Amino acid sequence: MPDARKDLVRRLVDEAINGGRTDLIEELFVAAKVDWAHEWFGSFIRSFPDVRMTTVSLVSEGDTVVGRFKCSATHTGEWRGHPPTGRRFEGVDEVYFVTFEDDRIAEMWGLEDSLDRFRQLGLEPR
Repeated sequence: MPDARKDLVRRLVDEAINGGRTDLIEELFVAAKVDWAHEWFGSFIRSFPDVRMTTVSLVSEGDTVVGRFKCSATHTGEWRGHPPTGRRFEGVDEVYFVTFEDDRIAEMWGLEDSLDRFRQLGLEPR
């Protein structure tokens, strides 16, 4: 089961986020989290349509997969109240804990180096 859950996280990153296939959210998330996931990922993809996440490592224990990722994208849509800058950020570190119920994502909790992302985009955090 741990490898199957890692594969689901890889699908989320490779197909849904990098591939822009937000239609996969219904398949990957528990029903109670589908609307949240559409809002979260949809708004980020609208702000950064060329987003590319690279999976650095995945570790599985029990019903949780922890992933370390690097994220890069160009700011072409409004993000957190900031108009598009046209600037690009590269290699921003992210770590997420992804908890599963059965074979679907039930919870995501993460840390992102938002300060680095803001700095690279030339923005002031609000």
